[in-house]
Amino acid sequence: MCNQLKTIAKSKSGKLTKCINCNIFHLTFNNIYFEFNEKHFYQFKEYVLNIEIEYWEQKYPCQNVKRKIPLPTLHQNLILIFNRQEITELQLLFSKKKKSAFINVDDIDYTFILN
Repeated sequence: MCNQLKTIAKSKSGKLTKCINCNIFHLTFNNIYFEFNEKHFYQFKEYVLNIEIEYWEQKYPCQNVKRKIPLPTLHQNLILIFNRQEITELQLLFSKKKKSAFINVDDIDYTFILN
């Protein structure tokens, strides 16, 4: 494990750091931990920033499944799945943009029930 980490970005559920000595990127997000060399980091970043959230939510419209956005791994039997809020937060870790102080309707995880 690296001992001289520089924090690149931080959010409610994650933190992106880079080791100054070995140039390894560390991404901690919820209960997932990644280590990337520079090449793999930029490939992963590009992939995450280009995820089409609406496409995956329409592809799996089942209401019983809370997380619908897959993130494949090199292991054939391991696929990480995320919901809209998690992917948006992960994308914010990789982008230079600051999150708006106002929340969007899509940010509210609530099932509306009409009586």
